Amino acid sequence: MAGLSLRCGDCGVQLRSVEEAQAHAEATSHTNFAESTEAVLNLVCADCGKPCRSQTEVDLHKKRTGHAEFTDKTMEAAKPIDLEAPPKPASEAMDVDASGSAEPQELVSPEVNKEMLGELESMGFSTARATRALHFSGNSTIEGAINWLSEHQEDPDIDEMPMVPANTVANKPSLTEEEKKIKAQELRERARKKNEEEEKRMEREREKERIRIGKELLEAKKMEELNERKRIIELRRLEKEEEKRAREKIRQKLEEDKAERRRKLGLPAEAPAASKPSAPPPVEEKKSAFLPVRPATKAERMRDCLRNIKQQNKEEDAKVKRAFQTLLTYIGNVVKNPDEEKFRKIRLNNATFQERVGSLGGIEFLELCGFEKPEGEEILFLARDKVDKAVLNVAGAELNSAITNPFFGVL
Repeated sequence: MAGLSLRCGDCGVQLRSVEEAQAHAEATSHTNFAESTEAVLNLVCADCGKPCRSQTEVDLHKKRTGHAEFTDKTMEAAKPIDLEAPPKPASEAMDVDASGSAEPQELVSPEVNKEMLGELESMGFSTARATRALHFSGNSTIEGAINWLSEHQEDPDIDEMPMVPANTVANKPSLTEEEKKIKAQELRERARKKNEEEEKRMEREREKERIRIGKELLEAKKMEELNERKRIIELRRLEKEEEKRAREKIRQKLEEDKAERRRKLGLPAEAPAASKPSAPPPVEEKKSAFLPVRPATKAERMRDCLRNIKQQNKEEDAKVKRAFQTLLTYIGNVVKNPDEEKFRKIRLNNATFQERVGSLGGIEFLELCGFEKPEGEEILFLARDKVDKAVLNVAGAELNSAITNPFFGVL
């Protein structure tokens, strides 16, 4: 059976043709090749179509691109090896005949910019890899060299020092010190402009964010004022209705007392006088100039307590949020396990409690939830018969609102 590849006995690499074997021998000086019946691996990426000739290339391609699906086309590309070397071009043959026993040209490493080479080496690239990148990217910029490296990192000869004829290196003009300074200045100026543009863009984004937050705060303040006006109007309406009902009740009571006195004296019932002028309203029925104060509900007192904690520690938002979350944990544990005494008892001298809750004024909130401080003891205790899940649920709702609402305590 004809061989499907040539295997290098020195490094083990498989080659598809005699031409590849010759190129490999010129690049590595390996001369031990043998015919193999094993075809060269050909795994093609299903996403981008890149062929990979080894599992190492597949792993590198997966790591660099994230592509995971490969199609095995090894047998489709497999062809028998033609062991006859291809004929040399006529022009090459004439050159050899004309030169006779001409000596092979001397190969040397190409000249590259030393400063850029040093920068690439300081980034962790080997000398051979950095030299190859600078040489093939035009020896112009660090960015161009890094881009070339990212595109050719899977090349099999990436870590081999590139070699060029000595006369090419001698004839290639190099940059003068002045030209190097000018090019370096151009790079610095380009980087400065890019940084300035990025800073301007970020400043515009920050300004937009400030305007948006300002608008939201203004809208929230207007909404709060509108709700407060509606509440005051409703309070006044209810007060008027209450006063009207009270006057009517007093009038009915006076009429009943008057009728009872006439009955006891034996006098006939007084006929209603339609034309009798109404008496002036009593002094005690004069409307008060001030609205009565409505007692604050438990929820409002809890909300005011949390708002005071937020405003008194406005420079420490992280600590305030942690205090609210700790209080929510205490309340949640009691609701879920009301029979567990350990969840209904809090030691006031506990360092963690003092740091997270006590130092910020959270004890008042716990007292609103039903916790009490026994005389002579440094604890807060919630008796089992005083566990009110309705109150605790209200406390949990207020804490959750304080944690999630970005405008809580701002206005």
